[in-house]
Amino acid sequence: MSPPKAREFLPGVPDYSTVHEPLGELFEPIKDKSKWSSHLLSNDQVEAFWRDGYLLNVPLLSHQDCDRILDDYNYFTGEKQHPGMDMMYEYWSNQSGDPNNVLMHALGHWRLTKLFHDLAFLPNVVVAASQLLRQNEQRAVRFWHDQMFAKPPHHGGCVAWHQDYSYWTRTRPMQHLTVHIALDDQKEENGVLQYIPGSHRWTRNGNPLPVTDFNFKDMESIKTILTEEEKKQFKPISSNLKKGQASFHHALAVHGSYGNKSNVPRRATVLNYFADGTISDTEEDLLNGIKIPKGEKMAGQFFPLVFDPSWMK
Repeated sequence: MSPPKAREFLPGVPDYSTVHEPLGELFEPIKDKSKWSSHLLSNDQVEAFWRDGYLLNVPLLSHQDCDRILDDYNYFTGEKQHPGMDMMYEYWSNQSGDPNNVLMHALGHWRLTKLFHDLAFLPNVVVAASQLLRQNEQRAVRFWHDQMFAKPPHHGGCVAWHQDYSYWTRTRPMQHLTVHIALDDQKEENGVLQYIPGSHRWTRNGNPLPVTDFNFKDMESIKTILTEEEKKQFKPISSNLKKGQASFHHALAVHGSYGNKSNVPRRATVLNYFADGTISDTEEDLLNGIKIPKGEKMAGQFFPLVFDPSWMK
């Protein structure tokens, strides 16, 4: 059987969001139902996630896979951009606007290359996501959107402390998950991702903390809205992800990363998911150019079903 083919966005430029199955570029698609269970997280891992709000150092990719993905990164950090850049939901060559604190941040690249497309369907990601979207209940999983963050050597910028769902309240209920994949070793000196244990329980009348910096550049701005008790609990834990490892975190887990002052780059790709049944809560764009009427289910071309527990049976 030939691999699925994407419809073209522009002449000669495929839009891989039209393909709702892996293309086989990064891994062999699972055809034997019994193999799905090999990707389940252990009970201890699930318990750690719900205790802390995150799960660290999960091996996902080989160094060779990371290097192939980094080749595609050149479409966004190099001089020659991908011809389908208009498909991107967002692209910032430097979101901070400060040349001394450079943060490349992009959304929507799963539409542009086969490797980024297939990452969204990675079995050891989507099966784990089905276990972590809702406590004590395995859920069917839909893809929300991807991101990439690149901090160049010496003057890489920070990503200010935040909760992801603070930016995603245009969807409800809150049943979302983030997977951060390190494409380089992450250390203190190059801007490692850090978490605040237990902060996934920090809310305001059932809502997430308000956004304090839409451009991520004011690292400590979140502290202006924390309670005294939250400030006492604000004790960051460094993820220290190795190349090819990932962290999974709750959509309310407070996390961030300081700038890269080392002589090596710090690059990552991020996958965001929500449980099937999540609905749109806005008449505005959900992502650039993409609308679903308020109250209707999030589905369709841009929000594919990537895993359903029934596939294991």
